[in-house]
Amino acid sequence: MRTVLVPVAVFITVSVVAGEPASAAPRTGQESLSHVMGGDLPRMRCAVPAIKAGSAGSLRAFHRAMATCADRFWAERFAAAGLPYSSPEVTITSGADSVCGRVSGAGAHYCPEQRAIVIRITRHDLRDPFRMNVAHSVAHEWGHHVQQLTGVLKAHEALYLSASERARTVLSHRLEMQAECYAGVFYSAALKSIGPGIAWDDWLDAVRQAEESEVHGKPRNLAFWQDRGYKGGATGFCNTWTAARAKVG
Repeated sequence: MRTVLVPVAVFITVSVVAGEPASAAPRTGQESLSHVMGGDLPRMRCAVPAIKAGSAGSLRAFHRAMATCADRFWAERFAAAGLPYSSPEVTITSGADSVCGRVSGAGAHYCPEQRAIVIRITRHDLRDPFRMNVAHSVAHEWGHHVQQLTGVLKAHEALYLSASERARTVLSHRLEMQAECYAGVFYSAALKSIGPGIAWDDWLDAVRQAEESEVHGKPRNLAFWQDRGYKGGATGFCNTWTAARAKVG
């Protein structure tokens, strides 16, 4: 089984990225969500199709199936917490124009104002559509949608103007790593159904070897939070805001 270098290039297209650690854990709906996420989650059965190299149609079908699966998972979690849930708009494109305006680069984007996830199919995706890599585009961005629905992104917007440049960088990492952890929580219920094509430990090794991103932080920490959500199976394991800086750098 080959191990790939995973481009952890999914990100949030929003001006707000930071505040200080103590103030970046607002009392929002994320607490209510955490309270119902303890213990083992029931396994999900999701009909996620195969991907054929060179076929944009098969990639679109895969992303759509992943979106349906993630939407059902989080809708059920929000319902159990007594929180309102609304689905994001999902756009799958090979171009640069989207409901969020013009987007650039590979990977996926979350646009808070439109509550939209935009997934770009690139030439690299077509040449080498590694299943888990492609799946993660959806899982990570849904993590940002959860942050939007629970008020985390809005709270950060209020804190942004007073944050120092250094704090913005560090807490951008906190934001992204919580989305990684939420992706792990989703995987704890749905990974078998997705059929990732790689063992979990091998996937984490691949994440650790990815290129470091100024926005996302160190790959080893991204892997740590994704694994924490996966093994914990609960959003309560995803409090990146009060974690030591060494775990979010």
